[in-house]
Amino acid sequence: MGRSPRRDLLAGLTVAVVALPLALGFGVSSGLGAEAGLATAVVAGALAALFGGSNLQVSGPTGAMTVVLVPIVARYGPGGVLTVGLMAGLMLIGLALLRAGQYMRYVPAPVVEGFTLGIACVIGLQQVPNALGVEKPEGEKVLLVAWRALVEFAAFPNWTAVGLSLSVAAVMLVGARWKPTIPFSIVAVIAAAVAAQVFHLDAAAPIGDLPSGLPAPSFAFLDVSALGSLLAPAVAVAALAALESLLSATVADGMTVGQKHDPDRELFGQGIANLAAPLFGGVPATAAIARTAVNVRTGASSRLAALTHAAVLAVIVFAAAPLVSKIPLAALAGVLLATAIRMVEVGSLRAMAKATRSDAVVLVLTAAATLVLDLVQAVIVGLAVAGALALKAVAGQVRMEQVDFRPDLSGDHGAEEHALLAEHIVAYRIDGPLFFAGAHRFLLELSEVADVRVVILRMSRVTTLDATGALVLKDAVEKLNRRGIAVMTSGIRPGQRQALNAVGALDLLRFEGREYATTPEAIAGARTHLEQAGLLPRTHHRPPHRIRKAAR
Repeated sequence: MGRSPRRDLLAGLTVAVVALPLALGFGVSSGLGAEAGLATAVVAGALAALFGGSNLQVSGPTGAMTVVLVPIVARYGPGGVLTVGLMAGLMLIGLALLRAGQYMRYVPAPVVEGFTLGIACVIGLQQVPNALGVEKPEGEKVLLVAWRALVEFAAFPNWTAVGLSLSVAAVMLVGARWKPTIPFSIVAVIAAAVAAQVFHLDAAAPIGDLPSGLPAPSFAFLDVSALGSLLAPAVAVAALAALESLLSATVADGMTVGQKHDPDRELFGQGIANLAAPLFGGVPATAAIARTAVNVRTGASSRLAALTHAAVLAVIVFAAAPLVSKIPLAALAGVLLATAIRMVEVGSLRAMAKATRSDAVVLVLTAAATLVLDLVQAVIVGLAVAGALALKAVAGQVRMEQVDFRPDLSGDHGAEEHALLAEHIVAYRIDGPLFFAGAHRFLLELSEVADVRVVILRMSRVTTLDATGALVLKDAVEKLNRRGIAVMTSGIRPGQRQALNAVGALDLLRFEGREYATTPEAIAGARTHLEQAGLLPRTHHRPPHRIRKAAR
């Protein structure tokens, strides 16, 4: 299946060792229990590997998805989460059929970095109750829940849980710097479980009983009457699964040579995975950037590695459930605390903050929205702000410059006529996009023209023209006409005619006979106009060639 099956098998085994505590931890954090995290890692991990669009992607429960699921569990219960996962799977398949995967590249880097920073903060705050050894307080907002947990801890401190969680996090963080190839997460979790058993640390609550195997697939959780109310959460889950999975696949491509994912097939694979996982009691899944990175670094070259990861976890579910059930919750909290810290790339954040002021604003707002709102709303906020700032920058590129039209005059004009033409005609060259974000500034500049009888607008360098730009152009022509100033245009592109025609600007220019293909023809038309007004002596010259039809 791969160029080196042995390396793929070894990579899959390594990823499984790394994924086990994460699957348990994210299952617990989501509110459905450790068994839900394991079911997702096994079922979704295998199906996404088979049907997905990346050879190196590893899927399962993730911290970002957990952030979205916590309020859904609080509001709709476990059955609601499973239904949401099923609906999200269908939506992802729909996105794949619509070939929506290509649009991932339009998400700006500051939005992604702010999103990741916000997720890291939320994951860390979610671990506060288990890290402090207190019951998880009621509430959907992670900041409020963490604060209530701190208050409860202050009243009844549990230093055993704190010690375990901090020790596990410290071992992972220090070990990753010392020996990056060793999966210190599983080492630290095993050590914590052994310590809890040997020293009878009753204050360190364990995961609890786990089923020895996956449950039989079932639709018993499905409540058809609740589908309407679960539509919005399902959209949020599908959007997050698409965003995180395509981002992870892009990261995997960047870490390798010769690998390139198919974004639409990846969406399809994630859709299949999310359709199946709820049937076995699993939470919604996405591709996991951290596990995918481990997979690539350990030499994976094909889908065999991700399939091996799912198979190893399945064996653990069937054979080692009694041992896994003794792992302290505080130890899993430590794993996720370290994971959250390692998600924050300080160098990338510093680079984004220093790039431009706009990038820094987008990053901070996206991170804050992720912490205060939900993840999908945060991405929307980030995209909206980034889009607004980009529009402002693009709108500033439109320029209207007065140009010397005299080189466009034919040689049969005398010096006196040249002077008269220059006295009564002004020519402007419009450069850049003339659209809604910057068109009104153009109108103000053009309306201030004075002491001339003819204005020539050279349109050949207009890159974009929308309905707003066309309306503004029409308004400017009408205002100048009312002041007795004739407007000539030259070089209107075929692609701009639809917008001008839709708002009536083209008819206005044609009615006045003032649309020309080239600037010399517009100057000849301006000369005729000045002759008719008695401002130039009449001479025999060739009439200007007017453009009668758009096709010409």
